[in-house]
This record gives sequence, C-alpha cells and structure tokens, in this order.
Amino acid sequence: MFVINCKNYEEIAGNEIIKFVKIAEKISKKFKVKIAIAPPQHLIGLVSNSSITILAQHIDDSKIGSTTGFMIPELLKKSKVNGSLINHSEHRISSSEIKKLVLKLKELKMISILCVKDVAEAKKYAKLEPDYIAIEPPELIGSGRSVSTEKPELITKAAVAVKIAKNKTKLLCGAGIVSGKDVSKAIELGSKGILVASGIVKSKDWNKVISEFAKALV
Repeated sequence: MFVINCKNYEEIAGNEIIKFVKIAEKISKKFKVKIAIAPPQHLIGLVSNSSITILAQHIDDSKIGSTTGFMIPELLKKSKVNGSLINHSEHRISSSEIKKLVLKLKELKMISILCVKDVAEAKKYAKLEPDYIAIEPPELIGSGRSVSTEKPELITKAAVAVKIAKNKTKLLCGAGIVSGKDVSKAIELGSKGILVASGIVKSKDWNKVISEFAKALV
C-alpha cells in the first residue's frame, strides 16, 4: 500500500489535485501498486470518482444530520470515498474516539489507516484490527530524515507488535521518506507499505518521484 497524504499543501490546491491523481493512476497501473491519496478535505469531491483509492485525512465521531462542519463516514462512503486516516500526528484524537472510528469504518467496509507515534501505540491499537497501522515519529515528519534510516528498530519492533495481534492489520511506515532507498529499507524492515506527504507533494516532478517510490515497493 502506497498512501500519499496531501495535507493542506498549496501545491495541490484547486485543479492541481486532479492532475496529481491522474499521474498517480497511471503509475499505479504501470507498476501494479495500490496507491491511495488523501486530498485536502474540501477537494475530495473533485477526485472521488478516481480509479485509485481516495481517503479522507480525518473523520469525526459524529452523526448524519445536524452536525455542521464534521466529516461523517457514512456520507463519505456515499461520495465514493474509500476510507480515512485516523489519529494523524497533526490531528490527534482520544483513545475512545479512535476505537469508535475504527469500528465504524469496519462496519461500513471502508479502509482504516490508524496513525501511531511509537511502538507502544502500535501494540495497543493493533488489537482494534484497523486495516493498517502507520507508524510516524512526530519529530521526523516533514524533516527529510527517514524513520527507516534514523530509527530502523522502530519499524522492526512495530512490525512485531502488529504481528503479535494475529489479525489482518498491516504496518505502514511514514515520516521523512524522501527517496526510493528509504522505501526499500522500510519494506526490508517489515513494513507492508508507506505513508508519505511532503516528500512527494512538494516535489517539482510528481511523475518522477511517485514512479521512484512505486518501483521501490515492487
């Protein structure tokens, strides 16, 4: 799984998100790699009919109806969104909310990617059986320093923690991944995919860098 979190970067604003997703679609088909993109929340509708997986960056534990400003999973599904990130380091939520949201996405048959900051959280939340757990040390996010080189033992230990849960949850590696070499190293250490953001979105050549990462995954 190759997940690209677009955050709220200016590079992806307006119709640029359409261009970005089309590039990812072509590369996904070329390398036969599953690519998922999490656009800025307000741009989801522009790309929700894409042939690749579209995710929300955040969802709320709220209900359909009079709930202004909340991201409602049931409505996202009706808009052909495939799932969501949960508990990203830039949008942390409580343990009780995490549990409810993982269960909600499971009920809706939507993809859940639960972000954690360390091995202890990976072990704790693997028991909830999200589809993916993405380990991202906050201090390395956007730093250009990859967790696979700076803290390789973190990936290895997280992979073990997820495996011990004995369910279908898979580990993703995030934070500071900026090259195909970082990607290959993460896979060698036990990750089943990557969660990246600025290393791709802020690149001057989206086609080149997405291709490099996809090739490294296979």
